[in-house]
Amino acid sequence: MSRPAVVKALWGAAVLVLVAGCSSGDTGERPNTAPPASVSPSAPPSASGSAPPSGAGRVSVAGTLTEGLKSPWGVAELPGGDLLVSSRDERTITRVDGRTGAKTDLGEVPGVVPGGEGGLLGLAVRDGWVYAYLTASSDNRIVRMRYGGADGDRLGAPQPVLTGIPKGVVHNGGRIAFGPDGMLYAGTGETGRTGLAQDRSSLGGKILRMTPEGRPAPGNPFAGSVVYSYGHRNVQGIAWDAAGRLWAAEFGQNTWDELNLVEPGRNYGWPEVEGRAGRAGFVDPVAQWPTSEASPSGIAYARGAIWMAALRGERLWRVPLSGAERSGDPEAFLTQEYGRLRTVVSAGDGRLWLVTSETDTRGTPGPGDDRILRLEVS
Repeated sequence: MSRPAVVKALWGAAVLVLVAGCSSGDTGERPNTAPPASVSPSAPPSASGSAPPSGAGRVSVAGTLTEGLKSPWGVAELPGGDLLVSSRDERTITRVDGRTGAKTDLGEVPGVVPGGEGGLLGLAVRDGWVYAYLTASSDNRIVRMRYGGADGDRLGAPQPVLTGIPKGVVHNGGRIAFGPDGMLYAGTGETGRTGLAQDRSSLGGKILRMTPEGRPAPGNPFAGSVVYSYGHRNVQGIAWDAAGRLWAAEFGQNTWDELNLVEPGRNYGWPEVEGRAGRAGFVDPVAQWPTSEASPSGIAYARGAIWMAALRGERLWRVPLSGAERSGDPEAFLTQEYGRLRTVVSAGDGRLWLVTSETDTRGTPGPGDDRILRLEVS
């Protein structure tokens, strides 16, 4: 099901105004600075906005799981297949039945202070705990809450896991996930203070790795620190491939958005470089896009590729992989069909959940927004 026709029509009339009037932020509304004349490594979408048929790796929308979500951001799958969805601005967590789409409001998370790009962001689930990355009055932090068991659909009181992550109006990062090693990973932003990304003593502009209790994980590259990699501008997408390699999507400034293969202790360049630079000491991205085509948020791995949700670009990117390298040009799907795309989650067996982001104050919401779509990868 495509977005309502009236919204599509309004989009065509308003797109020049939106691009000209954009402002810097996590959602891709940056100053209208055109990328350089060099060719992007991403393949252009077809005239219809979706990638042409290419055999393996095609994606189709199998249906809509649920509608009427407000500023959805983080998604975590519960044992049994139901989903927990955070609302950035409402400060709430909603349980969504993975079969029927029925919604159950689990209530507000205490201590969340929404503002700008901050609020209730990423979610993760492990061993009866719900973990949440949130913006508080003084910082960004990770908390965990007991859920399920004798308490049923009630969230326990938040317990701090990691505090002191820098907060700002923009670039708060926010994605969290448990890796194959059982450790908790978090993508953070530099809050617009670019120097934080290169400062290894700061938690801003980093990918963090910690135990479920928030301590530095064994084997981290810097002794006594949760910092796993640095030199990031604003990481909102993290996922692992079938071999356990970590991938991350990152917002650029005015020129290039990035998909990076993340390795411990490596420097990903910001603010010294943006996109590919070929400079010693910095890691070049595996793929990059002009900011108008991406502004990436969540990513997921399925059927040999990374799938990347794009906000400003309003499309779902497929990046085919061969081991630690790209095996072909990225392909765009669903371009401008469902608006801004915030989160994509692997549902196993070649399926994905895709969450739209039209109600985050940057979109053009229509009837039913925001929604979770069922996708099938073939």
